[in-house]
Amino acid sequence: MSIVVLGTVALDSVKTPFGRRKDLLGGSAAHFSMAARLFTTVNLVAIVGKDFPAKHIAFLRSKGLNLASLVIDKGKTFRWEGEYSGDLNTALTLNTELGVLSVFKPSVSEEQRRIKNIFLANVDPDIQAHLLSKMRGPELVGLDSMNYWIHHKRKELIRLLKHIDIYVANDQEARALSGQSNLIKAAKALRGYGARMVLIKKGEHGVLFYSDRFIFSLPAYPVEEVIDPTGAGDTFAGGFMGYLVKTGRINSLNLKKALGFGTVAASFNVEDFGLNRTSKLKPRDLQRRMVKFRECFNFNL
Repeated sequence: MSIVVLGTVALDSVKTPFGRRKDLLGGSAAHFSMAARLFTTVNLVAIVGKDFPAKHIAFLRSKGLNLASLVIDKGKTFRWEGEYSGDLNTALTLNTELGVLSVFKPSVSEEQRRIKNIFLANVDPDIQAHLLSKMRGPELVGLDSMNYWIHHKRKELIRLLKHIDIYVANDQEARALSGQSNLIKAAKALRGYGARMVLIKKGEHGVLFYSDRFIFSLPAYPVEEVIDPTGAGDTFAGGFMGYLVKTGRINSLNLKKALGFGTVAASFNVEDFGLNRTSKLKPRDLQRRMVKFRECFNFNL
């Protein structure tokens, strides 16, 4: 089994209380892929500019990613600059340069069009819809977005949700799109837009899963020191979707396990800048931390 992920491959500049890093390899698709690759073959669909370092492409390829649909176009690579302070839960965006992303029309090979598992990571909803329209009979489609698209392309995003199996959002995004302050009501409203399953990320407070069949909440893995939260949500989605693709069966038990693996993957991500931590992970690393995670929250009354 394999998965197609559409999103950004970017150059990130980040400042946290632990330091500053410039032009890190990042982006929603890159962070997603570092976790998903531990479970399944990842086909990455994105665009970068001529200024994108060749070493980063070699690095992504060395991690086993299929880069056949990574486009290198004239112009500049998408860049994001942000700063974290306080509890590091929210980034202050200092600068965004869309570059070649502003003209991106994703395309995939005929072989990739037949892949049944798709994740539409954070990018313009029109770009997400364009790729989804090219796929042949997808069976599991996940979608992520952000406040910018919720505010500027609300209609397009809601229209897209009618074709989605799993919608992934953080708590702020869920409230903004649904118009509900209570997260259970927000999840129910988002379900009403069409997504069969709704997954609300709550940062250090864990994750809420909602569907017609069951509701499940899981705490975050207790991380001693958070260095850089950039991409933690994308990493979570990669672990979650990757595990589901590996199992090939969507049921309550596998969904709960997928939430656990997504949570554990995200806990590694925040322990260092960029992809430094997740790019070094092996499947056994996730398994070991998963055992510790279960021990932390397994109790009998």
